[in-house]
Amino acid sequence: MYKGDYKLKNKLFGIITIFISIFLILSYWGQPSNNYKNIHDIDKKLIRFHVLANSDSEEDQKLKIKVKNSVLEYIYPKLSNSRNISESRKILMENTKDIKKVAENVILKNGYDYDLKLELTHDNFPVKTYGNITLPQGNYEAFRIIIGNGKGKNWWCVMFPPLCFVDVTKGEIAYEETEKIMETYLETDDIEEDLISNDKIKFEFKIVEIIKDIFK
Repeated sequence: MYKGDYKLKNKLFGIITIFISIFLILSYWGQPSNNYKNIHDIDKKLIRFHVLANSDSEEDQKLKIKVKNSVLEYIYPKLSNSRNISESRKILMENTKDIKKVAENVILKNGYDYDLKLELTHDNFPVKTYGNITLPQGNYEAFRIIIGNGKGKNWWCVMFPPLCFVDVTKGEIAYEETEKIMETYLETDDIEEDLISNDKIKFEFKIVEIIKDIFK
């Protein structure tokens, strides 16, 4: 094989690699996802909402969703005008008895007599994604409803800022809404984009270096 042919093949291979890399970059940065791991003390700025089912049986899981829906329907008008996490915490504490009644009525209406436990507590949670929001592992404040034994899979969302009331199945519309809510309730100074920006810049400079090497 001639030396010129070898160089030509190398250049063609390099060009193909560049196009693939550019495609991957565009695909990555176009994803409608927000990772809030860079917000300072994010676990101290949220209240999560968890409903734990009695078990993983189909009936208990369906009951969990019914309880969740009724509780959110009751509490939404009260939490929707909350201006900060302290206000939301106070609203939840003042309405705990009524929330329990709402949940108990759903359980009885569906033919069950499970005990209920409601608590506003702090607990360690792993990395979780809700719609386009990804929250890092941390010790979060959470309002929990434990149905019966509480051994089943739990349903969760973010109660403050009020993201529980966004239909995450609506795709881009929901993504824009959750982003707007997070920006409204969290101080913009808390949001650090340096890590993302720096990684992107480094990646783009690497591509430039590869191009230069190919055409030397």
